[in-house]
Amino acid sequence: MSKSINRREMLKQLAAGSLGIGTLLSMPSYGNANNSTDPLELKGNINHSVCRWTYGSLSLEELCVTIKEIGFSAIDLIGPDEWKVLKEHGIDSSMCNGAEISLEEGFAHKAYHSTLVDSYLEHIDLVADAGYKNLICFSGNRDGLDDEDGLNNSVEGLKKIMGKAEQRGIIIQMELFNSKIDHPDYMGDNTPWGIELCKRLDSPNFKLLYDIYHMQISEGDIIRTITENSEYFDHYHTAGVPGRNELDDTQELFYPAIMKAIHETGFEGYVAQEFIATRNTQEENIAELRKAIELCDI
Repeated sequence: MSKSINRREMLKQLAAGSLGIGTLLSMPSYGNANNSTDPLELKGNINHSVCRWTYGSLSLEELCVTIKEIGFSAIDLIGPDEWKVLKEHGIDSSMCNGAEISLEEGFAHKAYHSTLVDSYLEHIDLVADAGYKNLICFSGNRDGLDDEDGLNNSVEGLKKIMGKAEQRGIIIQMELFNSKIDHPDYMGDNTPWGIELCKRLDSPNFKLLYDIYHMQISEGDIIRTITENSEYFDHYHTAGVPGRNELDDTQELFYPAIMKAIHETGFEGYVAQEFIATRNTQEENIAELRKAIELCDI
């Protein structure tokens, strides 16, 4: 069904009295985002970012210029080798990486602890010295482990770095992935497991990176989960479901409502766009980022 038909149907409901005028006026249009190239006038309720890898067709220099033109100034998933570029453009490294081995080889397995601990202790200092705050980590795959063994191993490994993280003021953030479609066998594939890890570590410097796309696939119930467990979430990623593509009217998540729920928890961290744009040209793909920022700017 086209957007114009959807609008006509809403007007019919309004005339029939089944849809309030306030509801109609407050609903954003996925298809009619501001087409201006001027910087967006952002409301300040959401701190916006974008994940570097989703715009890999642009150099980091080009991406920095692009997001400043849109009106925000943070990029996720940048390591120490590229922080110099961010600083030249006044861009925040909103989620640092580079300490991990891989997405599959993480703290759930003791075999990786020695390498991970050495790397994270080094990167905690690098992140702090650069003036940044967040450093990503991963559970890695199960590889035959059950939830309890994965939790125990993760606690054992992470405790070896949390003292340094607390000392330097760095937040270690474990990202939750779905294991149904994108990351088969990933251990940290659900919110309860991640929250239990937070509770066992009992550190204000260990939090969860709540990826809305992944958790919609894994378990759904996004808004209630955010509302009831916000104390454990310190960063968010977005993308359309299904497909991990644009935040348009082909997907099942309504991001303005999700952003409103995040804001109402008192959240002051970053929400990073992590969708894969599928339009025909680079200019159109950049326009989709602009639309997503505007859509999420409640």
